[in-house]
Amino acid sequence: MAHLLLVDAPTLTCIKGATPGVRDDAAMPTQSYPYLLLLHLLGAIAFGGTVFFEVVILEGVRRHVPERVMTLVEGGIGKRAQQVIPWVLLALFGSGLSMAWQYRAALANPLASSFGLLLAIKIILALSVFGHFLVAMALRRRGRLVSGVFRGIHLSVFCHVVVIVLLAKAMFHVNW
Repeated sequence: MAHLLLVDAPTLTCIKGATPGVRDDAAMPTQSYPYLLLLHLLGAIAFGGTVFFEVVILEGVRRHVPERVMTLVEGGIGKRAQQVIPWVLLALFGSGLSMAWQYRAALANPLASSFGLLLAIKIILALSVFGHFLVAMALRRRGRLVSGVFRGIHLSVFCHVVVIVLLAKAMFHVNW
């Protein structure tokens, strides 16, 4: 059980009832869990930070910058995001899927616990974010990602991300 010392304290709640020295793969995080958690957090920071920048900062700048300049700025940011964000999402969703696998018992019956329900909602919202990303990429490729649609997608993703962050914290601190 020494490897569990690397896991943050809230994560240890998932091993309640486990017999010391006996490994129950459905209830106990693996040795890779702390690394998956770190990768997931870094991916969440990168993705959430990007969305925050685009929705809160960039939209606030729009009214102070000429439209032509803003179009060039958005184009440059868009090209860079196309290079970086797919890799960030791969790390974020790959680590998230790996961590979710370790909670498969809770996900098998999400209504049985507050943790399972909040995790299931978090996963559904994350899949919705991924769907938003796929729609935006498809529209961009077809040349149909106009400014209003772009802003709408980003605002929706921003709201999803805020709720996901709140759920991620609540999963370990809210019980009913």
